[in-house]
Amino acid sequence: MTATTAASFPSRVLAAGRRGGQWLERALVWLQGPALLAARCYVAWVFFVSGLQSRRDWSSTLWLYANCFQVPLLPPAVAAVAGTAGEIVLPLLLALGLFGRFGALGLFVVNAVALLSYLHTRQVALGAIGAHLDPAMMFHFIWGLLALAVALWGPGRWSVDALRARRRAE
Repeated sequence: MTATTAASFPSRVLAAGRRGGQWLERALVWLQGPALLAARCYVAWVFFVSGLQSRRDWSSTLWLYANCFQVPLLPPAVAAVAGTAGEIVLPLLLALGLFGRFGALGLFVVNAVALLSYLHTRQVALGAIGAHLDPAMMFHFIWGLLALAVALWGPGRWSVDALRARRRAE
């Protein structure tokens, strides 16, 4: 190896590392759109199915809001209507990415109320022994984090909101 070749070897390695880093960054930026779409569709599906079930068995829904769910400031019947409507309308907005941050934030609140109501009911029923989270409740944390991510960063490039923004820019 000559002195020139030896001196250029570190620069070539650094240049290759930069190119690899740039490629990785471009790939990750491209993946944001489909990843946010997947997160939006997953959370939307969970809440939409729940809303349909609440609507399908309305007497049970009313009973749950009257006896189990502790929604502050609202009578149980009003809370049942608001909760069910939120579980049906907000997922549609979220899945489409139409007013995506609004839909995500709304579902974040619906999820938080459900989680807090469940924890309150469980603590009252089981006392301090049962006050910990069961594994199924971890899904509420996952749904909440995904909804919060969309609320904070927006629905992404693969959304109606992004399409509307591109058309306004033209």
